[in-house]
Amino acid sequence: MNTYKVTVHSEEETIELAENIESEKFPNMVICLNGDLGSGKTVFAKAFGHAMGIDDVTSPTFNIIKEYNGELPLYHMDVYRVEGNVDNLGLNEYFEKGGVTIIEWSDMIEQYLPKERLEIEFKMIGENSRILLIRAYGEEYINICERVL
Repeated sequence: MNTYKVTVHSEEETIELAENIESEKFPNMVICLNGDLGSGKTVFAKAFGHAMGIDDVTSPTFNIIKEYNGELPLYHMDVYRVEGNVDNLGLNEYFEKGGVTIIEWSDMIEQYLPKERLEIEFKMIGENSRILLIRAYGEEYINICERVL
């Protein structure tokens, strides 16, 4: 695992980062987003979706999983309310369906995540500023970070 530290000072910079990572997307990509409420997880997910040609990405808080069709399928998950019980969600199927999976609050289900993934932890350091700790698990994700960060 490699860890990268990026500071963003605005929502626009978060959006730009999401777009840069999206430009490197590949089938079965998994991106895990963690951080406090309002720290930028959904902003990142919406921007990533928008870059894929999907304009209606919203927080899946009450759905757990939302599926979108773009350049690749996008599976947007919010597992905040699952309380660790994800056996009936079929997560592994999503990880292998050829799309991109973005999981908000992924630290709640860490034991179910694939070994290779990109984790982004959002830490608020001001009204609009965030420190993003980006952890790349696996060669493919490390290569993406080396190219876009």
